Amino acid sequence: MHDGTGFSPPTRKRVLAAAAAMGWVPSGPARGLAFRKTGIVGLLFPDLASFSESEEESPLFIDQVIRGAERAAAAAGVAVLIAATRGAGRKLARSVVGQVDGLVVLARSLPVKDIQIFSRSVPIVVLADRLNGSRLDYVGADNRGGMRELTAHVLTVHRFTRLAFVGGPARSPDSQERFAGFRMAMRAAGLSVPGRPAADGGFTEAGGARAMRALLASGKPPQAVLFGNDEMAVGGLSVLRAAGVRVPSGIAVTGFDDIALSRHVQPSLTTVKQPMRDLGGQAVRVLLARVAEPASRRQSLVLPTQLVVRRSCGCTTRRGMAA
Repeated sequence: MHDGTGFSPPTRKRVLAAAAAMGWVPSGPARGLAFRKTGIVGLLFPDLASFSESEEESPLFIDQVIRGAERAAAAAGVAVLIAATRGAGRKLARSVVGQVDGLVVLARSLPVKDIQIFSRSVPIVVLADRLNGSRLDYVGADNRGGMRELTAHVLTVHRFTRLAFVGGPARSPDSQERFAGFRMAMRAAGLSVPGRPAADGGFTEAGGARAMRALLASGKPPQAVLFGNDEMAVGGLSVLRAAGVRVPSGIAVTGFDDIALSRHVQPSLTTVKQPMRDLGGQAVRVLLARVAEPASRRQSLVLPTQLVVRRSCGCTTRRGMAA
């Protein structure tokens, strides 16, 4: 019984009297379920370790996104159900969908086809993957613009011409966008544009170390290595240190994300700051707006990034500029 409507007055009176005699009180969760409002939003993300047994850690990026999502949800008075797909995405997503008012899906958590299917049951916001042709709400960062700005800095300020880009997993939309920005800057500088990244570092520190070892063994190492994220760059720096290669005079190194560690490694890491927590927060806010107004216009938010210049590229002072 919701508000007592739909019953004759005598029937309603008898039901309420019986409920009072049994000590029954209205259940908030049950009422929510009846109206498809659970007060819970879901967040699906990929367990990146499942993509390769050799990877030793998951990106800190996901942790920051989750923190941002939790803060936005708490401010709105709702809870977040967090789940890693681990290769059983469809079964897990089906279970989560039955418990939430809406779903934020981080790139590579589910196949596009499955996302489209589940969007018929609950509102979905896609995070960090544009899903070409999709009518779903989208939140992402300007990965292409950020990497284009960083590459142009290395090319024009430091006048390096032999650059290597180390990407994340081939299926990662973030990695694809960052490589596209790298290619744009190389083309604008009139340099040869590679068709693929010089190496795949899997977005992990261990993967970055493997990529750097391969580049050093190639016979003609690049003047600068632009890693697709900071964790890979940290791994690359450790290999250069062990090999006795000075940074940046021997090889310059850059990253992407601006995780806390990037400020503390030696030398400090030139990188691109992306609003990791704000990505999670904005995704939850867009989702809650969709839950409240299902027929509203589709939202597509691209959050700005910022170039952060430190010592690993060859600069002697830190400065930041909008990307």
